[in-house]
Amino acid sequence: MLRGGARRDQGACTGADRIGDDPLDAAQERRVRAVLALGGVPQSDLPDGVQQVRLRLLERTASGREAPRDVSAWAAVVASNLAMDWHRAKRRQERLGERLAALHEPVHPSGEETSLLSLAVAQGLDELPAPQRQVLVLRFFADLPVRGIAEELGIPEGTVKSRLHTAVRALRDRLHEDEVV
Repeated sequence: MLRGGARRDQGACTGADRIGDDPLDAAQERRVRAVLALGGVPQSDLPDGVQQVRLRLLERTASGREAPRDVSAWAAVVASNLAMDWHRAKRRQERLGERLAALHEPVHPSGEETSLLSLAVAQGLDELPAPQRQVLVLRFFADLPVRGIAEELGIPEGTVKSRLHTAVRALRDRLHEDEVV
């Protein structure tokens, strides 16, 4: 068995090698749950944490590494690391949510700024070659997907993408030159 005192050095089959054996006994599982709970992992995530500890123990055994001397202590350390990972992931999600919320905050430019931007975009569109202007208008003003534009114009999708890329870059450069954006 993989519990303390396993016969690793004799090459004998451990209990975890047999299908259906649980590498953690009931006491070890309770300890893992306690470490996870004390680490701040919510009750709803505890079963997943216990399964992660089991999985790591099974992976360790399957890779040919010897079983830990004290499975209970090893499992507690793994559970503690999982709790820290859970908090890091939660923090990452919160920061991502904050960044996304900041992106969605409406910025209301003044009427004068909107008019200036509209005029600069219109002038920039007028300066584009007709094929580039056509795909840009269909994509961003008519809201057609690339495939739809290609079908409407009878050209390959790659050509649509190339024209869009070139047109957007030219328009962006023009707006930066004019210091509109």
